[in-house]
Amino acid sequence: MNETVSMLMQRTVWTIKMDDPVEAIKALFTRERLSWAPVVSEEGVVVGVISATDLVRHLEIGKELPRVMAWQLCTYKPIEVAPDTTLKEVAGLMVERKIHHVVVMEHSKIVGVVSSLDFVRAFIDAGPYR
Repeated sequence: MNETVSMLMQRTVWTIKMDDPVEAIKALFTRERLSWAPVVSEEGVVVGVISATDLVRHLEIGKELPRVMAWQLCTYKPIEVAPDTTLKEVAGLMVERKIHHVVVMEHSKIVGVVSSLDFVRAFIDAGPYR
């Protein structure tokens, strides 16, 4: 596990603006088959993440969808790592902090994202389960 996160990360990254309404987020997740995405400020600073689980929780409590914005649902201060961070370090952070999503940053710019599912896919691709 000395490989770096840059080998595993998804390089195509869809972001959500803080003021995007929940309906737009749902549409993006459906259209692009996403389970999560980083939330960014107008300046492009990563402020949080929204997952499909966040959307489901929101629906369960029965709030009116069109009036809720991304900043009201997101989990703030996501874990950010550099592309040269080892997979072992990233996996350790995810387990330690009990999170499923990590944003990969280089020079204050998002260059990729990694989720726990990416680790599962890599395990399956490398093992006898292919």
